[in-house]
Amino acid sequence: MQIHQLKPNNLNKGKKRVGRGGKKGTYSSRGMKGQNSRAGRKFMPMIRELIKRYPKLKGYRRFVAEKNIVVLNIGTLEKVCNDGDIVTPTFLLEKGLISKYKGKMPEVKILGTGKLTKKIKIENCLMSKPVKDLVA
Repeated sequence: MQIHQLKPNNLNKGKKRVGRGGKKGTYSSRGMKGQNSRAGRKFMPMIRELIKRYPKLKGYRRFVAEKNIVVLNIGTLEKVCNDGDIVTPTFLLEKGLISKYKGKMPEVKILGTGKLTKKIKIENCLMSKPVKDLVA
């Protein structure tokens, strides 16, 4: 047996000729231009998934740093604090009301839900208007 007499086990399947006219029109249901209308290479599914995952917003590369704010109500401070305490973020961290986020101390905002009967002083915290009236 010679090399020119060898034949493969399975014969190659012939390519389907698409986009040659016919009843579907000149583009034969492939649209007009672009990668999908051409013969041969197609979008790989993995790349297509990546493209679909891109944000469809203006300026998507501008990442906004998220503000790390913890909200507490004045009622929770009433339960934890004593008379004459100075409430700061480190004080709240020691009491276990807040925790660090990615190794950084969060900003604390105190809202006016609840009642406050004790005299406390609030420092280095954001406060809503009713809380400012109560504390001051």
